[in-house]
Amino acid sequence: MPESESAFAALQFLTSVGQPEQLPAESLPELAFAGRSNVGKSSAINALARRRRLAFFSRTPGRTQTINFFELGGRGRLVDLPGYGYARAPRSQREQWERLVGGYLAARRALVGVVVLMDARRPFMPLDAQLLDWLRPAQRRLLVLLSKADKLSRADRAAQLRSACAQLARRDPEARAMLFSSESGEGVAEARTLLEGWLRAAGEE
Repeated sequence: MPESESAFAALQFLTSVGQPEQLPAESLPELAFAGRSNVGKSSAINALARRRRLAFFSRTPGRTQTINFFELGGRGRLVDLPGYGYARAPRSQREQWERLVGGYLAARRALVGVVVLMDARRPFMPLDAQLLDWLRPAQRRLLVLLSKADKLSRADRAAQLRSACAQLARRDPEARAMLFSSESGEGVAEARTLLEGWLRAAGEE
């Protein structure tokens, strides 16, 4: 799809939300992005949008604990969920994360698909599995991107992809997994095409 026709090319920041009651009205189909802290989620979004760096992403304290909404050219929204590598975080912070993100994933009617980023070198860590278990009752479309795939040899990439597909099949036979690298570009176009298709299908329902 030419860049001029891509919803991701039109990506623009909309708002940040720190409490469930602050969630914006549901008007467009939403694609949520989730992943452990430092898994490369922001880099993946930049790659899908063909940006070097979205202006909103920064090291500003507190940003990691908000849900960030982006408009996709009137065709949908991209929802950037806070990273869930919080094992050592204070209990109050973990509870806030679970209330905000768990509530969004469970109840958001506009949510048509979830993209979960996992480090290709260490996929399906315990918190990854917990997130997938949260998603199962909601029956959302699911795509797992095995990020930083460029860090692995060709043989290791193939082995990790086979393993990921097998683990996903036991949870959700319709879920997809693909290798992804924001550095080399592997999987970027394929993921963008798949997600654009989800938005189109949701708009036609």
